[in-house]
Amino acid sequence: MRQKKEKKRRTLWICLAVIAVLGIAGVWFARSPAFIRLTFGISDTLRDRGLKTPEDIIRRDNLQYGTDPMQVMDVYYPAGTTEPLPTIVSIHGGGYTYGSKEVYQYYCMSLAQRGFTVVNFSYRLAPQHKYPAPLEDTNAVMTYVCAHAEELFINPEQIFLVGDSAGGQLNAQYSTAVSNPEYAQKLGLEIPAFRLRGTALNCGVFETKDLASEAYYFEKKEDLEKLDLNPYLTDAFPPAFVMSSTGDMCLPFAEPFYQKLLQLGVQAELHIYGDERNRPPHVFHINIRNETANRCNEEETAFFQRLIAEE
Repeated sequence: MRQKKEKKRRTLWICLAVIAVLGIAGVWFARSPAFIRLTFGISDTLRDRGLKTPEDIIRRDNLQYGTDPMQVMDVYYPAGTTEPLPTIVSIHGGGYTYGSKEVYQYYCMSLAQRGFTVVNFSYRLAPQHKYPAPLEDTNAVMTYVCAHAEELFINPEQIFLVGDSAGGQLNAQYSTAVSNPEYAQKLGLEIPAFRLRGTALNCGVFETKDLASEAYYFEKKEDLEKLDLNPYLTDAFPPAFVMSSTGDMCLPFAEPFYQKLLQLGVQAELHIYGDERNRPPHVFHINIRNETANRCNEEETAFFQRLIAEE
């Protein structure tokens, strides 16, 4: 009898150990780049299924702005364009491990339909390429854009940045570097000559401590230290459209960053979409079939157009 009890006890412990190992493996996989790429990829494919390039948009695809296969960009502008237009540069999200210009193409073309030239680029992804690869690629894109402005109908004096999720963090970081040469030097970036007229920070994380878990991207402690924008934010930061939603996991970061910009005297607007009944999810604005997304994108581009009108 005692032997049977001992056998049952051992079996129970073995089962519990297996369950624990599987649970730990499941948690790890859920945070892994492979899981993110799989789940996000399925979701994005379903979201855009059936969409096509609008007939009123001209697209220039797969322009190589660097030597790596990931360093490619598309440029979209309205059909019939004959002169440079105000230009939006989009920095995609994806937790630094996922995303591409293909995922953002329909969203970006919908922005172009509102009277802009839009630059939509892919950047090098973690874990193969860690910090500061996407930041360097953003600057490389801007260097390419400035060098080819005339042929791509880009106005270097009316540049606007948009970025969401990880792209929102990159946008905030790059906008700070553009507006503060001391920070650009700290990051080792040689910013090309252009005027950053405004920026849209969509569903982003703006506090360094909350990025510490992104080990697939940040390899060194000093990398995280470079992300602290607080010492480098000034009143030269571009006018900002800070956006989140009631269903956005990054909602807690929006208002504090907005208030920080106001305290510095930066022109800024805070837009939170949805309510208790309608809870748009993280980066909801990418889904151009969604009514709330279209309202958000319309208000964001209207903010840019107001900045142009103020000149």
